[in-house]
Parts: sequence; structure tokens; C-alpha cells
Amino acid sequence: MTDGRENGTSVVLLHGFPEFWVGWRKQIPALTAAGFRVIVPDQRGYNLSDKPRGVAAYDVDILARDVIGLLDHFGIQKARLAGHNWGAAVAWTVAIQFPERLEKLAILNVPHPDVMTRFILTDSTQRRKSWYVYFFQIPILVEWILRRKNFEALARMLVQSGRRGTFSEQDVVEYKKAWSQPGALTGMLNWYRAAVRRGLRAAFNKSAPRRVAVPTLMLWGKRDLALSFEMAQPSIELCERGELVSFSRATHWVQQDAADEVNQKLIEFLKQVRPK
Repeated sequence: MTDGRENGTSVVLLHGFPEFWVGWRKQIPALTAAGFRVIVPDQRGYNLSDKPRGVAAYDVDILARDVIGLLDHFGIQKARLAGHNWGAAVAWTVAIQFPERLEKLAILNVPHPDVMTRFILTDSTQRRKSWYVYFFQIPILVEWILRRKNFEALARMLVQSGRRGTFSEQDVVEYKKAWSQPGALTGMLNWYRAAVRRGLRAAFNKSAPRRVAVPTLMLWGKRDLALSFEMAQPSIELCERGELVSFSRATHWVQQDAADEVNQKLIEFLKQVRPK
């Protein structure tokens, strides 16, 4: 979806699992009021987007090229890009592979991909936090478990990972509608399946961590049950112009738990003019 003035500065917001564009519902009005044109797609496999068959179609390199295709479609040469959860993983990849297409990068609660790989390989605490990633690798059975009783298990995972009240009953109803779209659940899970296949290759990659030249703002809720805050500082250290802001009472869903503060930080950062 798009909102805001046609001639406003464009900001692209990328959602993650198990959300869709509605995951940015608390940011869209604030950003449009600040004068931005906001572009919030359903990413590949989610809600009303295309859902190609096969795990290989969800490799993060392909997902990053989806973003470049989106920018080309809207005629955006250099974008301001923000991502949360899997959307942040894609945003990192765009910044690494296509830095010439970005002016600003905002990351919410996801580490640099090379930091994530290192922690999964060396940190037992993070491996335990990532248990669900391995569970999601099981085809058919996982879809059956998550879909049964009108997505009861998936809804419970979502609600219990946030603060009380982060997701309202109506929010969950809207998410269930998106999860019910034909092919959506498998498409969503294929992001994790493709990531594990890619991670096995990355484990044997001996090259130095990739640096990010794009100005970067990282916002992190410290009560994240799935991703350790210890990964935040090593990630921002890989950014040549990076700033890390943490929220002590927010969970993984930082843009919803601390919406006003997150909106303020995003608007300040996205409006900054880069010195020439």
C-alpha cells in the first residue's frame, strides 16, 4: 500500500514474519503527517503478494532484488528504507549489495546478517533462542500445526512474544486473514527454510564481515525473546555511519511497543540531509 503526498520523499517499509504491511500500522500515519510518501508492500509469500513455489524462490538475494524492482517501479533512484524482522534482513542485504540505491537505512531488532551467522555458530544462548527456526524446517507438519484450529498456535506465538496489549484481538483477526490466503503460510515459512540452506553455505565462508556504507539507524527493543541484544553493538560497528538506540521496555515488536518514540527517531533520521 502507499500513503502520503505523491511528491513527498519516499520511504519504503518492509515487514517481517508473521506480519504483512499492517505491521507498520502505527508508523504510516506519523510518517505521512511528517510529509513522507510511504510505500509498504506485502513481501513475497505474504498476504496478497505473489507466492512462487519452492524454497529457492525465497533466498534473501532474490528478496533484495524484489525491493530494487519496487524502487524501479516507483521511479525511486535512491530510497530511504526501513525494515523490521525479516524485512530488516532484506534491508541489510539491499544496503550491502545495492548501496547506490539507498540514502538511509533504518533497522529494527535484527542484527547484521554476518553477525547473526557468527552468533548462531558460536553462541549457545542465541541458538536456543532460535529454536523455532529449526522447527520451521519441517515441511507439511509445521504448516498443519500452525494452521489447525484457525491458526491458534501461530497466533499464540505472536501474542506471547510481545507485551500485553501489543496485539489486540482485532489485530489477530487481520493477521489470520492474511495467513489464510492460498499459499501464504508455506510462502512465509519458506523464508526460514531458504535462510537455513543459505546459512549452511555461509558457515564455510571465511571472508571478513561485510561493511555497510549507507547511514544506518538501528532501533532495538531489549526484551526481544528471539534475538539477543548482544548482537546489536557488533552490528552497528559494521556500519560506517551508524547509530544504535535501545528501548529497555520494548520487545521484538519495538515499533508497536514504543510507537511514539520509534516514530520520532525514524522521522528525525529520515529527514536528516546528508552533508555534501
